[in-house]
Amino acid sequence: MSKNEKNNHTNSNNDSPKFESAVFFVKDVEKSKNFYVNVLGQKILMDFGRNVGFEGGFAIWEADYALNTIFEENSSGISVGGNNAEIYFEVVDLEGLLKKLKKEGIEIIHPIREHPWGQRGFRFYDPDHHIIEVSEPMLNVVARMYQDGMNIEEIEKKSMMPKEFIEMAIKNIKK
Repeated sequence: MSKNEKNNHTNSNNDSPKFESAVFFVKDVEKSKNFYVNVLGQKILMDFGRNVGFEGGFAIWEADYALNTIFEENSSGISVGGNNAEIYFEVVDLEGLLKKLKKEGIEIIHPIREHPWGQRGFRFYDPDHHIIEVSEPMLNVVARMYQDGMNIEEIEKKSMMPKEFIEMAIKNIKK
């Protein structure tokens, strides 16, 4: 193994797999691709027709083709989906995105709400009923808490973020 290969391999055990991507099976690749590109603004890295990879490590794969590839003749009766996974995104303008999704007629699971750790977010379904969460970046959460008068210890307790992260977030506010 070359020095570059060692440096690029984040796992110290060469026998351990390295995570590359999560794949979601969809009924209609074109409809889902349109949703992720035109509604959520995602960028395609690779488009193989029945399999599309996006920046950030997620992909969509035509369900029937995927199931036949994986299970071969045993693919009938295999179901996919079912509210058992979530795709997570972050965006600063939650209200703007929520308004856009409502205008597009996207099924919203719940409106923007604050989670116990202080982060605000909402959830909705993609065209294949996969759950999608969009929340604000934790840097923004920490900044908001600090600007609302919380001290570092209070932010650490509420957000569960490490003190170093909180201090870095506060420095970014002061710049």
